[in-house]
Amino acid sequence: MSDVATGRWELVRALGAMADGPDAARAAGPALALDPPGGPEHTEVFVMNLPPYASVYLGPEGALGGEGTSRVAGFWRVLGLDPPAEPDHLCALLGLYASLGDALTAARRPATVSALSTAHAALFWEHLHPWVPPYLDAVTDLPAPALSGWADLLRRVLAAEAARQRACPALPLALRAAPPDGDTGLDADAGPREMAGALTVPVRSGMILTRHRLALGASRSGVGHRIGERRFTLRAMLEQDPPATLAWLAAEASRWQRRHESRGAGDETARWWAARAGRTRRILHERIGCSPA
Repeated sequence: MSDVATGRWELVRALGAMADGPDAARAAGPALALDPPGGPEHTEVFVMNLPPYASVYLGPEGALGGEGTSRVAGFWRVLGLDPPAEPDHLCALLGLYASLGDALTAARRPATVSALSTAHAALFWEHLHPWVPPYLDAVTDLPAPALSGWADLLRRVLAAEAARQRACPALPLALRAAPPDGDTGLDADAGPREMAGALTVPVRSGMILTRHRLALGASRSGVGHRIGERRFTLRAMLEQDPPATLAWLAAEASRWQRRHESRGAGDETARWWAARAGRTRRILHERIGCSPA
């Protein structure tokens, strides 16, 4: 196995370890030439605002477990592996990606190379690329300078992996199975409870609303910020001042639409996310009687 390949996969593992816990992050930081985050910063990002689990961002419930986790666990089983306790955790997924890369680099038989290459690409396009780029965008929104550097480095590494991988043949299953445009929970007769439930589910709204971002939105909308679960917080904002909150949410959806579009016209996954955020923006404008920009 070449030193270059070994370094490539160790880099991926170290990037995953940064999301695993404060102790793992402190150990991985020097290897990445990054200042490791302190415990409070690590908790603020990975516990309070952005749990690093695919199910939260790709599942129809927008929560840990459920269909999103089952889908990833099934991938581990297809490879003949017992899924770990948290099969959709970013550290586990990047560790698996690196292990497959190690095996692929060492493989010599054409049939083995082909099988490993297919599995490697499937893991990347189905279980990493669909959610990690927007997740990293959300990390950079937080007041977490040490982890912003980590997000920037991981973003560059994933972009390099996307260029190396065989082309993605279809939109990822998680996005194909997401609630269709006509079933996002933002219908004209939806109340604050239904809207809050829909807007905090990324595959329904096209955006990631963190606790930190909602606090900022409450301040900009001039409404009280009630600390609690995100759906509770957003529902309270919508009940206090619907027009102001809807206007902020529409601007937020527009911001996310631009972010998704910036990832490139040739990225079908990014186009899907941009279209979902754009639809949310239009619906929110309609709710406050504005014409979409």
